[in-house]
Amino acid sequence: MVDQKVRTKRGEGTSFGWRSLLSTLVGQRVAYLLAGAMTAVVYYILLGLASMLAENAAPYLVLVAVSHFVTVVIVYPGYRLLVFRISGDSWISGYFRFYVVGLGFLGASLGGLPILVELAGMPLMLAQGLIIAASPPLTYLIHRTWTFRTRRSI
Repeated sequence: MVDQKVRTKRGEGTSFGWRSLLSTLVGQRVAYLLAGAMTAVVYYILLGLASMLAENAAPYLVLVAVSHFVTVVIVYPGYRLLVFRISGDSWISGYFRFYVVGLGFLGASLGGLPILVELAGMPLMLAQGLIIAASPPLTYLIHRTWTFRTRRSI
């Protein structure tokens, strides 16, 4: 069954547009997985470029934090408009909630990477991949119930 519920600001009509079509065709969970894959690709590209450019001039944990911040700025509109289809609510408060959830992932990376890289001897990108693979189920539930909630569902 495909979730076709459209969340809009009170008083606004819903329109059938490309956002509705995407959500109807793939469903919110599949759209979330696709957005997560895109997020991982953007993050990996940024982290890889930062690692190549820094050439040991900056600690990898700093590069992880900067890459994470830039990735969140880039991908937030896609999650808001395509995955959770939110309109009318504040972009700023939504971004703040989105980033708070992202800080949990960043914390897992900053805590887990030294263990996997320094102690287990894994390459940075492989270690980061393992941490990323563990996060989608939990972050989906948090984003769905808190980050992209509407005022009506509070």
